[in-house]
Amino acid sequence: MEHFPTPPGEQPAQAGTPLEPPSAPTPTATVDEHGIVTGWSEGAQLLLGYEPSQVIGRPATLLLGDDIDQTAQQAARRQATGKDRWNGTVTLRHQDGRRLEHHLLAHHRVPIGSSTAEWVVVCAVTESGQPSEPGGPGQSSDRGGPGQLGESGELERLKEWAFAQSPCMLAVFDTDLRLIAANTGMEQALSLTEADMRGLRLPDIAPHPANEETEASMRQVLENGRPQSVQSFIGATSTTGTIGTAVTGPAVAGPERGRPVSLTALRDRAGRVRAVCLAAHQSHEEPSDRQRMQLLNEAGARIGTTLDIARTAQELADVAVPQLADFVAVDLLPQHGDQASVTPPAGPVTMRRAAVRSVLEGSPESLVAVGESSTYPALSPVAECLAQGRGALYEMTGPALARWAGEDPRAARIREWGTHSLMVVPLRAHGTTLGAALYSRHRHPQPFTPDDLDLAEQLTNRAALSIHNARRFTRERTTTMALQRSLLPQALPDQAALEIASRYLPATTQAGVGGDWFDVIPLSGARVALVVGDVVGHGIRASATMGRLRTAVRTLADVDLPPDELLTHLDDLVIHLSSDEATTDGAAETAAGIGTTCLYAVYDPITRCCTFARAGHPPPAVVTPDGSAYLLDVPAGPPLGLGGLPFETVETELPEGSLLALYTDGLLEPRDHDIDEALDKMFAALVRPAHTLDTICDRVLTAVLTHRPDDDIALLLARTLALHADRVAAWDLASDPAIVAQARKQATDQLAAWGLSHAAFITELVVSELVTNAIRYGKPPIQLRMIHHNSTLICEVTDTSSTTPHMRRARIHDEGGRGLLLVAQLAGRWGTRHTLTGKTIWAEQTLTT
Repeated sequence: MEHFPTPPGEQPAQAGTPLEPPSAPTPTATVDEHGIVTGWSEGAQLLLGYEPSQVIGRPATLLLGDDIDQTAQQAARRQATGKDRWNGTVTLRHQDGRRLEHHLLAHHRVPIGSSTAEWVVVCAVTESGQPSEPGGPGQSSDRGGPGQLGESGELERLKEWAFAQSPCMLAVFDTDLRLIAANTGMEQALSLTEADMRGLRLPDIAPHPANEETEASMRQVLENGRPQSVQSFIGATSTTGTIGTAVTGPAVAGPERGRPVSLTALRDRAGRVRAVCLAAHQSHEEPSDRQRMQLLNEAGARIGTTLDIARTAQELADVAVPQLADFVAVDLLPQHGDQASVTPPAGPVTMRRAAVRSVLEGSPESLVAVGESSTYPALSPVAECLAQGRGALYEMTGPALARWAGEDPRAARIREWGTHSLMVVPLRAHGTTLGAALYSRHRHPQPFTPDDLDLAEQLTNRAALSIHNARRFTRERTTTMALQRSLLPQALPDQAALEIASRYLPATTQAGVGGDWFDVIPLSGARVALVVGDVVGHGIRASATMGRLRTAVRTLADVDLPPDELLTHLDDLVIHLSSDEATTDGAAETAAGIGTTCLYAVYDPITRCCTFARAGHPPPAVVTPDGSAYLLDVPAGPPLGLGGLPFETVETELPEGSLLALYTDGLLEPRDHDIDEALDKMFAALVRPAHTLDTICDRVLTAVLTHRPDDDIALLLARTLALHADRVAAWDLASDPAIVAQARKQATDQLAAWGLSHAAFITELVVSELVTNAIRYGKPPIQLRMIHHNSTLICEVTDTSSTTPHMRRARIHDEGGRGLLLVAQLAGRWGTRHTLTGKTIWAEQTLTT
């Protein structure tokens, strides 16, 4: 194992001399709930060689050695889930490529002033600054400790046994204030072995502000040799959890209960101070204390399991009855806009009953049913506690309850059931008052104590934080869904190429709504483009990214780019967007759009050909009129934002009446069966005949989904239609100005055959200008094509020149230059699309009867 030497010019601290802070800083890192490194200490840099800028913001898994057992990693993660502390031996990767095995201790905590938990990971070091190993240098084969100081024989062994088996909690810290020995009592109090703690400072082992002060007192003992008695938090109960679990949340009302400890200097025969001994008596908890700890642990597992407000309130009531109270009611204040009451209300308070629980069946103590609203008088304990922002204890003989009983029948109802003790605790989180919880006892003979109020506040605060998060999630989800609905097609466009039906189902998980989208875009020449895409991530950011990409696709589609070229331009756009966002917030891994998948298809009802290209998206499903169902083989292509790889197109001819199914991956990723089974169910639903495509959409979702979706689902079904030869007319024209008159005549004759003679005047002008433009500026061969479908007439002129025409404003005396301006005024839409052999100028009219 590689050791880090003492930096040049530095010497270990000498016993009995004034001590400086430890010369070898403890390797420490912080990791957020998503596994991203958020802090990197000097000790961590010395241990693994990485600068903070190389590590912070990146996944912590990058620090693990490649050869580590992945099964062991998964087992460790499962072991740490839901716990406040984890320790074990891990193989780490040094910057120079070496694999180093270290014993790590990780604390799960909520920093003061924050609502987001994180993991604080520490690695033990020895007095020389070298990483500590279980059973490492300076420790005996059976047990380390003061018995190593040189004496031998039976007396020495008795001293070792006395240290190891003492009923007191004993720990020895060296001159760098790092633990070098701990007895069984200390191990049991902290639920850590001596090997787990060796080389760590007291605040690293049991994070708490009081233990920082204890360490400062230990340093004084090393400097002056005088013993001290202090209040420490080692295996003691505090308002934020069990010390040693590194939970340091917001302060909660109620006294913290520390443990008195003695600090004694340990001297050698020469009288020099060589270490400091920390000693504390074991605390034999009363049964009620153990019950409180068990109740807090149970609350951590049972309160806030979902983002459902009513369920969280009921979980609070269920946990508190009967262990703490005989009856609990939870009332919530109404929300005003996006916020609950930030300032506690004054005067009468109206709240909605969110949950109730009693030791009596049916909760007869409650006059208000769950879901109903009621008003508490201004002098009621509930209104007073909300106004003051803190909990309170009440006895039924007190004046406060007497006043309440005179104004509110609920107080009299409580007395009828023999209630003798009452607690009211406001639900507050992040400075916001959400409601109140009422606790009462009528079967339990003992009245509530201040310790019970402290426990009730902890339970209520835990529920309040979960309810606050649920409300915030609900607001964000509502905002995201409103944004997404505004960005998705409100109505599918009218067109004659495809019969269309669609469905969109947002995710119902805590991750929120995602960025799935679909679109139907009419193109020139009666063609139609179909788009389905899936943006990585969830929430407002994913929806906003989806909106940007959908707008970009429509813009590129208007240019009539082939599917592969469109995806290439979209890929470039995602790269630019992600680069801009990474520059702004420094999070390139989560920058907008990277990893987005997309499928783009263009269907031509005249040729009945459909051209596909996809960027990492699931392939489309096809059902032919004879009932055959299959996935179309379209080259996958990379997801958007990766760059450097081309996209490929596939063109296939589809018989009239074929059914296309485009979808996002959420449709085929149910949690209770594999993708092959999901595909079989989808094909079975698609091939069954139905009168409408909407019926098939509902049938597919019913067949594939067995529960509410974990991911967004977009489903787009299209049945192909065809424009037959009697709706299309085409003529090859010579590159001769004299042919313009013939082209006009051919056009008017065709209009007469279609019964559209009323459109002859405008059509003649459009044909004349487009043909003249092609003869004058284009290259032969030239073709005129007219398409009639529904109430639309399209005139197209094709030539082999790739030059794009531009509309310009002619001056008063110019003889030409007004052709395209005239076409733009007469036609509803016009434009140019390029092909492999030239270009087509088209103009579209909306016919009137």
